[in-house]
This record gives sequence, C-alpha cells and structure tokens, in this order.
Amino acid sequence: MNCLQEDKLIIYTDGASRGNPGHSAIAYIIVKEGKVVCKEGSYIGIATNNVAEYTAIIRALEKMHTITSGPVEVISDSQLVIRQLRGEWRVKKQHLSVLHRDVKQLCSHFSLVTFTNVSRNNPFIQKADTLANYALDNKD
Repeated sequence: MNCLQEDKLIIYTDGASRGNPGHSAIAYIIVKEGKVVCKEGSYIGIATNNVAEYTAIIRALEKMHTITSGPVEVISDSQLVIRQLRGEWRVKKQHLSVLHRDVKQLCSHFSLVTFTNVSRNNPFIQKADTLANYALDNKD
C-alpha cells in the first residue's frame, strides 16, 4: 500500500518478540483522519521486545520522512519506550540508548513529534500487533 502525502499523520507501532530475546518483528500503521494510509510488518531477526518496539518506531519515522516534514504523533503500547522518548525515564541499557538516539535524530526531520502511550486495547495497536505477528508467522 502506498502512503499518501498528508499533513497530520498518526503512527501506531508495535514490536513483538517470541522469547526475550527471540524471533522478533515490527509493525507500524500510518493513519490520517481515522483511515489507514500506509502499513508495514516485517521480521527483524533475534531481538528483545524493547528492541523490537524501538525498531518499529525507527522504521515508521524513516517512512514518514519520505512523505512529510510536518507534525507527527507516535503512538505505542510500550510504556517503557514512550516514557524514555518523552524523557520521563532514563535509558539504562546501552543497546537501547543507541536506538533512543536514532529516534531522536529522526525527530529532527519533522516540525513536531509527540509520543503517546496507549493500552493494547487500542484498535490500531491491535492491528499493528496482528501485522507484527503475521510477520513472525511468515518469517521464512
């Protein structure tokens, strides 16, 4: 599915890991006015769940950089990752600090990036979870 060039876009992300670390996948869904305009789910190899969560945000922001420089809202069910990106929690693990830095660098491409934590019950988070699990199920 091709992304449309839009001004106000929302990204819903999810990372999944079967084992921690274990086989992992990422997914993101880009939404404009309640409609999905772009989505991706892909296998990323062996990783922890937190690495998968960060990687999902990185991939989504990389895609967004190709379609807008305007405001972006990133929504995830990962409380740890969102609180770290908002500066509320420290990044204690070195491998996550590298990913944290990558996200912050990508944020410079947009006029504004906000990070929001929601529950797993959010319908778009559930769709992202389905995409990530599909990628895990079809990793070969």
